[in-house]
Amino acid sequence: MNDVSNIKLVQADGSAVTAGYMPGFGNDFETEALPGALPQGMNSPQKVNYGLYGEQLSGTAFTAPSHQNERTWCYRIRPSVKHSGRYERIDLPYWKSAPHVIENVTSLGQYRWDPVPHSERELTWLTGMYTMTTAGDVNTQVGMASHIYLVTESMKDAYFYSADSELLIVPQEGRLRFCTELGIIDLEPKEIAIIPRGLVYRVEVIEGPARGFVCENYGQKFELPGRGPIGANCMANRRDFKTPVAAFEDREVPSTLTIKWCGQFHETKIDQSPLDVVAWHGNYAPVKYDLRTYCPVGAILFDHPDPSIFTVLTAPSSSPGTANIDFVLFRERWMTMEDTFRPPWYHKNVMSEMMGNIYGQYDAKPQGFVPGGLSLHNMMLPHGPDRDAFENASNADLQPEKLDNTMSFMFETRFPQHLTEFAAREAPLQDDYIDCWKSLEKKFDGTPGKK
Repeated sequence: MNDVSNIKLVQADGSAVTAGYMPGFGNDFETEALPGALPQGMNSPQKVNYGLYGEQLSGTAFTAPSHQNERTWCYRIRPSVKHSGRYERIDLPYWKSAPHVIENVTSLGQYRWDPVPHSERELTWLTGMYTMTTAGDVNTQVGMASHIYLVTESMKDAYFYSADSELLIVPQEGRLRFCTELGIIDLEPKEIAIIPRGLVYRVEVIEGPARGFVCENYGQKFELPGRGPIGANCMANRRDFKTPVAAFEDREVPSTLTIKWCGQFHETKIDQSPLDVVAWHGNYAPVKYDLRTYCPVGAILFDHPDPSIFTVLTAPSSSPGTANIDFVLFRERWMTMEDTFRPPWYHKNVMSEMMGNIYGQYDAKPQGFVPGGLSLHNMMLPHGPDRDAFENASNADLQPEKLDNTMSFMFETRFPQHLTEFAAREAPLQDDYIDCWKSLEKKFDGTPGKK
């Protein structure tokens, strides 16, 4: 097995746990928490060591092409059917799924929100999930939802998985631990994690309160974008993604398991922890990534490339070259273009853009777009720099300049994003955001050669 880096932390009960990671994206991993627990040379021996059960977790259809086929063989204390009973519907009122179109809520517009504030309520990963927008249809497994999470409390003997989606998690404040069936991921700001569809996990607070962003992907899973002429290097490199080593719980304690299925939430009672995978091998697993290792590329002579040059991950749609979701990162970088308007230019886009600020100042909106905040520019709605950004960029002395202390991102989708009632009525909407373009002046002068 691969060498791993270890981070020793202490759980609430005082017991020490080690979170270890294996490098690579889409690799075929193998890992065991007990020596000899992982069968060699076969997947399903007649008897597995330690009295374990063999079970396959499939993230794609059995017949998917081999380069897209994803599955993991798990060797666990109990098969998953022992972690499943009769289900009862429960309500998580702020977590919504597409299609979700609210009457008398207008999603057509340019919107921006201040950070959703923490409250006095005790909130777990489930009760603290607030949906801002939905797109597509969860039942046909197309589209996405964007959420804000506010977490103050660890899930206690409570577990969750989504049958609808994989979750891309972008922390902005605080630190969380994701105790999954396949291992432990510790997550902090400037990192992201992907939790696959169907994977059971529990979320604990390491340092709170915690706030961040979630992209819920209903469609094909996230993958690295094709680099084309860029070649083999830069952007996000596979070696910088980290998948956890095997870790398991053998605890006999009354627990609950909640499942998100077709936009509804169902709960079942079980008598033990379901995180009982002692060994596993395969390529369907959770992963984390440090955004500080993203190597941006750009123009070095003139003009500003399309923002797609900053794509970290993409989830393809049925239309080649058009994403169900792109995850795009705007981080520190040098600007060197000559005779060029350097901020993002004005445009209308077939894609719908939900943007979040992790820290610092975004160059196209120097005022009002604060860390923890969000903005939405829906499909085919014009947007771009505000007046101050336009004036500064149009008249700047174009020396090489480093954009520093900045990290923002975009959840971009081909489908229109519809506001939830929470986003429209309760979240701290900046009603005056549209006015940032109001003071743009007519500068037209028909004199030949006039700039």
